[in-house]
Amino acid sequence: MSKPLKGKSVAFLATHGVEQIELTRPWEDLLEAGAHLHLVSLQSGEIDGYNHLDRADSFAVDITVDDAEAEHYDALVLPGGVANPDALRMNEKAVAFVRDFFAQDKPVAAICHAPWTVIEAGEVRDRTLTSYPSVKTDIVNAGGHWVDEAVHLDRGLITSRRPDDLDAFCGKIIEVLSGSEEF
Repeated sequence: MSKPLKGKSVAFLATHGVEQIELTRPWEDLLEAGAHLHLVSLQSGEIDGYNHLDRADSFAVDITVDDAEAEHYDALVLPGGVANPDALRMNEKAVAFVRDFFAQDKPVAAICHAPWTVIEAGEVRDRTLTSYPSVKTDIVNAGGHWVDEAVHLDRGLITSRRPDDLDAFCGKIIEVLSGSEEF
């Protein structure tokens, strides 16, 4: 099997309360495609994944947001859940880390409630994106245009609604990172 992402480095920004499948599924697909991955979080140690409201597995953090730099990565993935992006958007360094990917014109992929962190970074205005439906009003209030689609790409921002959209979400990330789709 070809490894279209060999040599690409991707940061996953997440903390406690991350929706586990929205972390593990893109991780597995990108790893299989040959990407080098880092789990970036607010603290060192481990973070707890959740299956909706039920605690699930723990995941080892590779680097803290205090030490991570967007320039060392080719893309950023923001898994959802409710608690995870809510905590991230309250952390100035996490928000700055997200903002740096946009400033460097690097792809950012956000699923479910993860656009909250993109909103906090000030990167939604005049973009079209999707999310979990309850985030629609926040996107519109931040100057974005919300669409009800499995996956949407707008100037490097890849968004999806929910775990049911992971096939489309993961596929679009790989397309963009492999260069088969321009962003």
